[in-house]
Amino acid sequence: MDELDGDDRGADAGRAAPPSLVGLSTYLLSLTGKAARGRLAERLARQGLRLWHMAVLAALADFGPHAQRDLCARLSVDPSDMAKVIEQLARGGHVERTRDPADRRRVVVALTAEGRALLDRLTADAERVQDELLAPLDARERAELHALLVKVYGGIGDS
Repeated sequence: MDELDGDDRGADAGRAAPPSLVGLSTYLLSLTGKAARGRLAERLARQGLRLWHMAVLAALADFGPHAQRDLCARLSVDPSDMAKVIEQLARGGHVERTRDPADRRRVVVALTAEGRALLDRLTADAERVQDELLAPLDARERAELHALLVKVYGGIGDS
């Protein structure tokens, strides 16, 4: 059969999904998210990092110094996992840990200049992954997709 007859066993046949699933935006979002996450994770792994490292750096850059337990809550990360991530970032000079003078039990984590520079590099990597994934879209379509995703993301807690 040729493509006019509906045969789609071409180059994409190995990844062809059932049409009933392709008709679900949630399914397409899942596959797209999996591809994006995998590609970014691969780039981060080349530097010995994981997505949580980038998330911690971004949270500190966007919201300022945090008590370690507050970072756990903000990013929904288990405290023992967060301790490991912060330890690795501190060893690299990317974050700084200090005791809160008002409560010596609290550890406050802050971004260093080295951490900001690392975040800038990681963000550039993430933007390259984004450009690869969104290559089929023009600038207007990318902006529209982004606006729609922000709207959907904003409504997640409402349901």
